[in-house]
Amino acid sequence: MHKTSEWLQSFSSTGPRSDDARVCTKISVTGGKGGVGKTSIALKAAQELAAAGHRTLLIDCDSNLSNTAIKLGLPLENKFEKILSGEAAFEDCLQRRGNFHLLPACNGSDAVFESRLNFDEIIVDIIRSHETEYDFILLDCPAGVSREALTLNAYCDHRWIVVTPDKSSITDSYSLVKLLATRFGITENHLLVNMYQTEKQFQKVVLTLSETIENFLGVRTQILGGIQRFNVSAESFDTFFLSEGSNEFNRNFVKLLTGFTEKAGGPRTTPFPGADLRTYEHDAH
Repeated sequence: MHKTSEWLQSFSSTGPRSDDARVCTKISVTGGKGGVGKTSIALKAAQELAAAGHRTLLIDCDSNLSNTAIKLGLPLENKFEKILSGEAAFEDCLQRRGNFHLLPACNGSDAVFESRLNFDEIIVDIIRSHETEYDFILLDCPAGVSREALTLNAYCDHRWIVVTPDKSSITDSYSLVKLLATRFGITENHLLVNMYQTEKQFQKVVLTLSETIENFLGVRTQILGGIQRFNVSAESFDTFFLSEGSNEFNRNFVKLLTGFTEKAGGPRTTPFPGADLRTYEHDAH
């Protein structure tokens, strides 16, 4: 077994919990290729889970190119480097919006760049120290197959692999699933198809990727759903995507989340307000 796998396996047992202890579901939002929309999806999911009454933490795991705060219009404070140096506590570095808590990483920090610490081990330690405070912890993982990204994906209970109809995205996602399977023994992932144009295109991506993964790797792919491409300018995209309300996009995103919590289980499985589970798999556009 690889050394990293052995280290990760040492965290597999959290010991007995009391009946009233908070059970936290850990989700990595990841992808084989950058630019597929995983940060926006991670933010949207965290916000909607929090709005539904779940205490939710989102951790930006891109150690020195953090985008979550930028998308929310928050100041870039690079507080995370103070966690690394021991100058600040976890609680001091959070951005809070009700039930939604965000732990941003850094942007262009010399301290992070020079640090020789293993960022994945720091994130795992943070999760283990605070998971009883939350219902859900989501990780906005870096794209690709770096050791740190693979470790964080493997540590989580569920992996949402975000893929677009682009061939390189599909190929890179397969590579990610392959390495998670061969190096960490991961046998199941969730697939979210982003920016597809037609139902036919959505179905093609789902069938191509899930059947290839099953046939060659023996790994199961749960179909989380899809987000159809919509016509919004680049300047308005984050505002539209992360907005709250009862427009069709938000309603369908809630269906997607409800389907996940109903099928995958979690701390609470009560459907989100107004959700219709009947159209979960193919109508979450």
